[in-house]
Amino acid sequence: MYHFEALPLVGAFLITMPRFADDRGVFVKPFNEATFGQAGIEFTLRESYYSTSAKDVIRGMHFQLPPHQHSKVVFCPQGAILDVIVDLRKESTTYGQYYAHELSADNHKAYFIPEGFAHGFKALTDDAMTYYLVSSGYNKESDTGILYNSFGFDWGVDNPIISERDLSFGKLDAFNSPFII
Repeated sequence: MYHFEALPLVGAFLITMPRFADDRGVFVKPFNEATFGQAGIEFTLRESYYSTSAKDVIRGMHFQLPPHQHSKVVFCPQGAILDVIVDLRKESTTYGQYYAHELSADNHKAYFIPEGFAHGFKALTDDAMTYYLVSSGYNKESDTGILYNSFGFDWGVDNPIISERDLSFGKLDAFNSPFII
């Protein structure tokens, strides 16, 4: 059975996905359109992808600009990650605030991340897999982010592994947000 927990950031949810285990292994259901709709989450799946990361890799903080913005369902079917979201919707009462939670194969938790949020994570284990269900297709010109350490969050790692692209993003306080609620 799904459990939806509204997060302190308006519109975002922490989801406990149904998980069934027996001597054969584990079965987890990340998405059910009707059940999400009953929880007040309107989400249309347009694309899915995953990444694997070594321990202490930080990826983020990513989003797509309008008109290609998207909402996401993010979960970790292998290993564990510390998943972080930031509200970028300038009219939101939680604008600029962040929330972090561990997502893992063991806890079978997921985020629902609305449009107008930046998303990133730190891998807590080697070969951590992060899986994304996304409401729009990838658009290179709209794909961007904010600098991972520019919004006050302590990632708890001295020497993270971060891509040059992610290090090139501007700081949150310099981002002129086009997102509204």
